[in-house]
Amino acid sequence: MSAILFKDGRVIDPSRKINEVRELLVVDGKIAEGEAPKDAEIILAKGLVIAPGLIDIHVHLREPGQSRKETISSGTKAAAAGGFTSVVAMPNTVPVADGANTIAWILQRARETGVVNVFPTGCISQGMKGEMLAPIGSLKKAGVVAITDDGNCVQNNDLMRRAMEYSKMFNLPIFDHCQDYSMTAGSVMNEGYWSTVLGLKGWPATAEEIIILRNCLLAELTGARIHCQHVTSAGGVRILREAKERGVPISGEICPHHIALTDDSLEGYDTNYKMNPPLRTKRDVEALLEGVADGTIEYLASDHAPHCDFEKEVEFDDAPFGILGLETELGLFMTHLVHGKIISLPEMIERLTLRPAQLIGVEKGTLAAGVDADIVVIDADMEWNVDKNTSYSLSRNTPFHGTPLKGRAVMTFVGGKKVWSLQDGLGK
Repeated sequence: MSAILFKDGRVIDPSRKINEVRELLVVDGKIAEGEAPKDAEIILAKGLVIAPGLIDIHVHLREPGQSRKETISSGTKAAAAGGFTSVVAMPNTVPVADGANTIAWILQRARETGVVNVFPTGCISQGMKGEMLAPIGSLKKAGVVAITDDGNCVQNNDLMRRAMEYSKMFNLPIFDHCQDYSMTAGSVMNEGYWSTVLGLKGWPATAEEIIILRNCLLAELTGARIHCQHVTSAGGVRILREAKERGVPISGEICPHHIALTDDSLEGYDTNYKMNPPLRTKRDVEALLEGVADGTIEYLASDHAPHCDFEKEVEFDDAPFGILGLETELGLFMTHLVHGKIISLPEMIERLTLRPAQLIGVEKGTLAAGVDADIVVIDADMEWNVDKNTSYSLSRNTPFHGTPLKGRAVMTFVGGKKVWSLQDGLGK
């Protein structure tokens, strides 16, 4: 028998509405109750927060097929260093994850090389081409927790309707990257003052809002669960709020870069600020924060999107979209949401644990007795500076290098095993 006893820490478990200083016992990799064995390892956590392991529902692990950017091994190490014990992997791999064989490969690879839990998603359409439905039933049987053509928004509304009908049948949520391609061809940044000044092709917020509205209408029609990824615009928040008030089964997430940065960051043409969807205006950021505060935006995610240096070190128009996120996500959300007094620490933890676990239907995001001991220990007041050179990711594409943040994970446990600590690094 192996046992760990966390003492004197502030335990925050939104699944059981716990927010108090108390002990937490782990026995043989599970959360336990009762007396701790005499030989239990003691972890003194005074002044620290003990919470369920964080869950990121929007991560690109790039494997199979793009291992020069990231692998399941390196990506899950970055997740552990960020306090995340579970990640939901997007299907835009090479080949794309539109069949059971690819899902089986990802799960096997995760068992062999991953240090945190990896939950794969499958494609909505074959080849992510938006023309024919992927075998959703087979993907569910293979182990996916959601379906999405992430990065390739389905433009055919009838195909999306059929996908939603099937997803409801198999009790799978649909994650959708909301983008009307007819309005964004060649676009590389938000359409507005700065796109005009910089001479770059603008990307109107309306292109996102049209698809969010489409999704609301189809969710209302079919009753299927649909989740809008990386919402960025004031109009998108308004549409979601109005739909949710009518009881439509729709939700949205925000990413930290969309509240920490605005489109004026692109003034120096730094491609690390090029992302999809793009950074928007201060007004949009204010609306996103308001949406988080009033509960319209229920989920937080990173959209961790690693790219090689040589891919980003080109002309702005030619660079790929995307930035790293797993190791900076918690610090950015704590800095801007918790210390920024938008929501409380327990509310932020709920949106990174209980709610994503419920969305994808997994027994995670809780410290209830008997479940796997996936745990994060957080120093909510730690001040630190982002250093991309110490990242566990294979890539370095972050605009936050040198940024001061407040709040950081200091230990991460998966199944009762310490997989990372700030003091010792990765577990052995």
